[in-house]
Amino acid sequence: MREINFDGLVGPTHNYAGLSRGNLASSEHSGRPANPRAAALQGLAKMELLHRMGVGQAVLPPQPRPDVRALRALGLRGTDDAVLRAAARDDGHLLRLCSSASSMWTANAATVAPSADTVDGRMHLAVANLSAMFHRSLEAATTHRVFSAIFSDPRWFEVHAPLPSGSAFSDEGAANHLRLKTTAGTTHVFAWGRSGFEPEGRPARFPRRQTREASAAVARLLCLRDGLAMPWEQDPAGIDLGAFHTDVLATGNESFLMLHEHAFSHHRDLVAELRRRLGDELSLAVAHESELPVRDAVSAYPFNSQIVTLPDGTMRVIAPTESRDSDTARRFLERVVAGDNPVRGVEWVDVNASMENGGGPACLRLRIPLEPTEIAALAARVLVDDVLLAELRSFVERHYRDRLVRDDLADPALLVEVRTALDELSRILSLGSVFDFQRP
Repeated sequence: MREINFDGLVGPTHNYAGLSRGNLASSEHSGRPANPRAAALQGLAKMELLHRMGVGQAVLPPQPRPDVRALRALGLRGTDDAVLRAAARDDGHLLRLCSSASSMWTANAATVAPSADTVDGRMHLAVANLSAMFHRSLEAATTHRVFSAIFSDPRWFEVHAPLPSGSAFSDEGAANHLRLKTTAGTTHVFAWGRSGFEPEGRPARFPRRQTREASAAVARLLCLRDGLAMPWEQDPAGIDLGAFHTDVLATGNESFLMLHEHAFSHHRDLVAELRRRLGDELSLAVAHESELPVRDAVSAYPFNSQIVTLPDGTMRVIAPTESRDSDTARRFLERVVAGDNPVRGVEWVDVNASMENGGGPACLRLRIPLEPTEIAALAARVLVDDVLLAELRSFVERHYRDRLVRDDLADPALLVEVRTALDELSRILSLGSVFDFQRP
């Protein structure tokens, strides 16, 4: 089985709208001019790095924005140009909500169980509804079509539609999920922030996005074998300090888990239960508040790094340059590399455009372990190679603007540019008609 990292290509409307309450970087950089072209090229550079390292790499397309269909569903009428003008009235908040390029963070796109873990021996993928945030909830239908186009062979795959929307079953995808594996067993940790049907136990500074009920439903959809699912509560204190998803303060790969003590409630009990399930082969690196304050972890994102296994069996951490530039985050990662675990080094990547909107290297990818026969069954041209990387760089250079401010979102020419670009991209990736504007 080989893990493939499905990275989201940054979209042509990448901008800083500050839409995500509880995401401190998103709020801090709200209103700044953006450079969609540079942002997309940064993401492609990260994909190329992992490809060169021998790590499985694939790409997912951005989604059409502004989302004119959503604006019409909200009561705006007329031509596309008229709808954009109406959405831009007052302070333009409605237009910004429907213009977000947040589908680039594919860690939220879905939760995955590989065929080795399921009762029917197929890979199962449950698309996230992302109902906690309106601008992200707009992604679910297109995400479902994209994954259904890629994993279309029912002999090997089942792609599940998002859970019914609503606050009780709010699902944030793999950003609140960890799969750990040793020779003793496999465990899927499903993290949640609140119950959908019980009152909050204490006042909250920021929203608890994932519900316990959603995590349980996703685990059922994934058809996991008995005993593999392990639900656990996120630490409320961590959420209120900016860890809106588990992957802000915890990440794992195979037999290695790296986490902050404020990632989960009662983290020592979590570690003990993982030890019971996975044995002594499980290795951990736990950061304590005295060593790495949560505030530093949230700003530098060392836990939103990717941990990948190289062809020689050793692991590397793919960390943002912000972690290198933070004394506390860098020292923690240096301790990880020096420790008794499979990690042998850190690769620093510049994904500053994503970081300034609150997403690090791990946010930009969804990990999907696949058998060779399953890789061969992929129905779209999404696996990265040198030729595809060159085509994607050329595509971005030709179609993306190098500056975007809020007022540009109302420009009818931008809508035409985006649709023209994505129509071409769907052909490059052999996806078919997955976008609303391509469909009757």
